[in-house]
Amino acid sequence: MEEIDLYRGTHHWVPRSRRLFGGQIIGQALVAAAESVSDNVFAHSLHCYFVRAGDPKVPVLYQVERTRDGRSFSVRSVKAIQHGQPILICQASFHSNQPSPLQHQFTMPSVPPPEDLLTVEELIQRYLSKPDLAEKAKQGLNKLLADEVPIEIKPVSPLDLYCGVAMEPKKLYWVRARGHIGKGDMKLHCCVAAYVSDYSFLGTALLPYPGQRTSFSASLDHAMWFHNTFRADEWMLYETESSWAGGSRGLVQGRLWRRDGVLAASCAQEGVLRVNAVTNESKL
Repeated sequence: MEEIDLYRGTHHWVPRSRRLFGGQIIGQALVAAAESVSDNVFAHSLHCYFVRAGDPKVPVLYQVERTRDGRSFSVRSVKAIQHGQPILICQASFHSNQPSPLQHQFTMPSVPPPEDLLTVEELIQRYLSKPDLAEKAKQGLNKLLADEVPIEIKPVSPLDLYCGVAMEPKKLYWVRARGHIGKGDMKLHCCVAAYVSDYSFLGTALLPYPGQRTSFSASLDHAMWFHNTFRADEWMLYETESSWAGGSRGLVQGRLWRRDGVLAASCAQEGVLRVNAVTNESKL
């Protein structure tokens, strides 16, 4: 008997945390949800909660519930399951295209094109070429190079990794999936964009605190809204900012812009940010 609305996901990239990458689970959950809806509706929003750390040693089972199918909207609930327990709970909504005279958006930031900027890997190589770079720093940078992240990133204003200067919690960088995704299936590009949107997102909240060492960080939830068509394997500008941090949590928001200035998607995420206590008391 064929299983209906059950999907199994495998892992193609595991970060240095040795936990499953949250963006991968979100993207695969959206793939599973999209498989259960008609061809004429497309994802317009998703809301996810990470409830357990993912185990990279075993596949993930995605269980889809067909919550509602209306004339214009379809809603799906997805559980990502490992070891018999949910690691992610996702609600995704799909909508048929309905033209409207009500249209507006923010203006895309004015930045240099990606062709004028260096990738993260090229920036790291530039750091490694410095003759006065400490051995410990070299080891750390070489570990970053070894990660082989499936996302290509070009920061607009690259951070000086060792300057230790507090910065405003805002980032701008060009981003795209590596390689050619294939046919122009918008459902697939939304899934890849969901994957991309989670990478380095929460770190925006740490920019004002260069002297604080993070002992633990993890995403708690992730929300995304898809506004216009795009290709996730073409350069998009990712604008991220953190409006608040406190209580060992941080909140970040993001906007993905197409090169022609069209707002493709918006994102939001809250995460745990625990730092080692800083004290000026004598240890004597």
